[in-house]
Amino acid sequence: MRKFRIAYTGDFLNAHGAPAYGDMGLPLLEDKSYIEHRFLTDLAPRPGDAAYWNRLYSMQIKPEHIANTDGLVVLRPWVKRSTFANSGGDLVVIGRSGAGFDKVDVAACTENDVALFNAPLALNHATASTALLFMLALAKRLHEQERIVRAGRWDLQAEVMGGELQGRTLSIVGLGHSGRELARLVTPFCMRVLAYSPHADRSSAEALGVTLTSLDEILCEADFLSLHCRLSDETRHLLGRARLAIMKPTAYLINVGRGELVDQQALTEALRDRRLAGAGLDVFAVEPLPADDPLLSLDNVILTPHWNASTTDVWKATGRAMAEGMLRAAQGLFPENVVNPEVLNRVGFQKKLANFAENVKEVQR
Repeated sequence: MRKFRIAYTGDFLNAHGAPAYGDMGLPLLEDKSYIEHRFLTDLAPRPGDAAYWNRLYSMQIKPEHIANTDGLVVLRPWVKRSTFANSGGDLVVIGRSGAGFDKVDVAACTENDVALFNAPLALNHATASTALLFMLALAKRLHEQERIVRAGRWDLQAEVMGGELQGRTLSIVGLGHSGRELARLVTPFCMRVLAYSPHADRSSAEALGVTLTSLDEILCEADFLSLHCRLSDETRHLLGRARLAIMKPTAYLINVGRGELVDQQALTEALRDRRLAGAGLDVFAVEPLPADDPLLSLDNVILTPHWNASTTDVWKATGRAMAEGMLRAAQGLFPENVVNPEVLNRVGFQKKLANFAENVKEVQR
């Protein structure tokens, strides 16, 4: 038997050293004699350390974090090329606790014989339902109506009349897992659904009632524009000033993907000048959103802290996916949902993984 050593990043913990968000799959690991796990506590919050939350999304995995570690589970910190300054050491697999992996240097993982896996399906419904939540709240002007009740201004009812989704056009950027799920969720609303997704299958889209077309067309036609594509060099600032200007002034923008998909300054100006009707944003160019960010002063924006899709149900699903991937690696098996499949044929990776094949005997006992 060879011990498989797993490290979880410290941002899974609260300031008292306990799991912050509930069940994260640890019971699947705790009765396995061939597995040991720990938390990288220097990346965890401390009582009274208010500054921790300002650096939450900028923390990085350092070479010392992966020393004497076979598996790493990452929530928010960056995994950069510098993480592997010591050639990756013993590290075999990294589990990204979520769907996105734009903060992980995938090429560096491969070069250092490390497989990266994620939980691509766990968030698809939760992300889509967050987009639908924003759509309904914006259309019904929920945030404005709630404000007039709190202010006791029932005389302003006529000024906050909302609209419906029915008969409107929904434009989706990225017809992947969550984009397709959003198309399914809006079926009862009888919306016209357009999508820009260069790699999507046209027949599959048509089966969902979605028309694939150009980016410019979906921007021109959108009553609601929802972003679901992955962040890459090609999609960074996909929506800048020129493309935002194509949209109707009555349109709403929803971003549940990544903040950097949009030029945030240009978006802020468009919202301030009422060149867009409003927006629902769960993600931002800089996270946490700075206290002096001008988005916070706008009355036509709904803001959530990159967490609306992270429900208790999703948390259990991603935690289980991470634990199951680590269990497979601990038995010398490939985890599911490997992001860099080319690593699986590398001799260095195969040698590291083979060190744990003997643990299968422990499972069979």
